[in-house]
Amino acid sequence: MPQFRSWKILIFLGAGAVLAPASQPALAGTFTVVDGRADNEISEISRLYVDEQLAATIRLDASAPQRAVHVETAAGRINHTYALCGEITIRTPDGRTETHEVNGGGILHHPEGRTLNALGTRNFTEFYLADPEDPSVVERQPGRSEICSVPTS
Repeated sequence: MPQFRSWKILIFLGAGAVLAPASQPALAGTFTVVDGRADNEISEISRLYVDEQLAATIRLDASAPQRAVHVETAAGRINHTYALCGEITIRTPDGRTETHEVNGGGILHHPEGRTLNALGTRNFTEFYLADPEDPSVVERQPGRSEICSVPTS
């Protein structure tokens, strides 16, 4: 009989474990974002927002020229909005340094399990994600993302 009682306790504990996470959003999956420093980049600080929530902050410099971050997505959605915001400091061909605000965003279609690259264009002012294996995963939206706007008082 003691074995039976232990079995009942395990069933009860197992049911509790299933019910406990209900108060937190269930995770649907993860994807990876890889960001690398360009040849003329001195440093970069970028923030990745997924579904309007800060998902990662990426810092690049000479000692950390590339980083990969894993992003968890909430259950119940297969498409996710994203925004990349931050600052990139570059060395110009004449040796000066310039800091550019980067801003961009779009929609990710079924990104779970994918590896996306963070890329810059337009003289390091536009920032976006791309999937080298399947371009349909990332839908870029033109213009600047409002989530990147710095509030002013």
